[in-house]
Amino acid sequence: MCSNAGGEMGKEGEKRGFHSPVVAANEEEDDLEITSSRDLDNGDIWQPSSGSGGACSPGPPASSASSGFSDDDSLHCDISQGCSLEQFVEGVRSRGSQGCSLEQFVEGVRSRGRSGLVQDYAEIRARQPDGSFNHARLRSNLPKNRYTDVLCYDHSRVLLSQIDGDPCSDYINANFVDGYKQKNAFISTQGPLPKTTCDFWRMVWEQQVLMVVMTTRAVERGRTKCAQYWEEEEGGVSTHSNFQVTTGTIEQHPDYTVSSLRLTNTKTQESREVSHFQFTSWPDYGVPHSALAMLDFLDRVRSQQSAMVTKLGDTWAGHPRGPPIVVHCSAGIGRTGTFCTLDICISRLEDVGTVDVRGTVERIRSQRAYSIQMPDQYVFCHLALIEYALSKGLIPEVDLAGFDNTLDDESE
Repeated sequence: MCSNAGGEMGKEGEKRGFHSPVVAANEEEDDLEITSSRDLDNGDIWQPSSGSGGACSPGPPASSASSGFSDDDSLHCDISQGCSLEQFVEGVRSRGSQGCSLEQFVEGVRSRGRSGLVQDYAEIRARQPDGSFNHARLRSNLPKNRYTDVLCYDHSRVLLSQIDGDPCSDYINANFVDGYKQKNAFISTQGPLPKTTCDFWRMVWEQQVLMVVMTTRAVERGRTKCAQYWEEEEGGVSTHSNFQVTTGTIEQHPDYTVSSLRLTNTKTQESREVSHFQFTSWPDYGVPHSALAMLDFLDRVRSQQSAMVTKLGDTWAGHPRGPPIVVHCSAGIGRTGTFCTLDICISRLEDVGTVDVRGTVERIRSQRAYSIQMPDQYVFCHLALIEYALSKGLIPEVDLAGFDNTLDDESE
């Protein structure tokens, strides 16, 4: 299924700049493998628009670069007015909440409790997708989807370069997701299949990615969650069509592993450094009891991205924060959405001192359908932000009685 193209972009000596390829379940996510867990053998749950047929559509959709959000307002809400606790309670129930101060956020979480947050999540989840999935449903592209009910929107999908004029060769199950004051800060994607590893590395190459964040293990509870698309031993080499991936140094930490990879385009003989961060302590069921490990992991990811952008010097001409960070788990919506939500909310809290978890989740879901797959993940985001604030001394100790017992849902 992988194509034989290396994508001859970004030769040495040219300025590197990120350009969008167009203008300018229980998730355990894992258990969203509905071909077995939901028995939906006849395809995904969405219907194609009339006229899509079974052939590839030659016209590419707009990416999130043309989604109507400017670079300055990407997940950046107007914070000119604060809100009372009552406004918080009502605000989290309505789309587009303007956010609250940290103190109001904490009090709102404490007073609403787990059941109130689960109710909020149920309302979010009840909303129908805000876009179409026609390209993902094309016959030639369906085998490239890990799960038949986890597809990517047309309007924000990442387009690969076409190979030999084949319009279906531009498809990969991946979406651009805006970050805090940064358009296309993330690429949320599924864990590669054996047949799509070369497309995955082609995407990394063409989007000039520096960081790959993996929030699952390749195998969990005896089930394959992701293909082994890089070698786990220092000095190991793997080849994926026209790309060679060489593993350099490996750092083992209690909760995550950092691998330095060298990605070589064998067509052009150009090589680039890519950092691979794998979070390994997400439990097989539920969510972590403490968010501190994930928060430390997120901080390391951001620090490494910043260091790598700085190292590029004036050869990088794109956003100051660098090219998109590729984030994936198994389906690319549960743990992936959790990571992106925390990064955005923490960035906003650090910048302007306000919090809006629900608005952030809804915005992400408008670009990567069904992000934050389980209520436990939604609750975890709230508690993680409180843990972050406590760790930074921004708030006093908080009594969160009633949040000790997690839900029974599995979580990828």
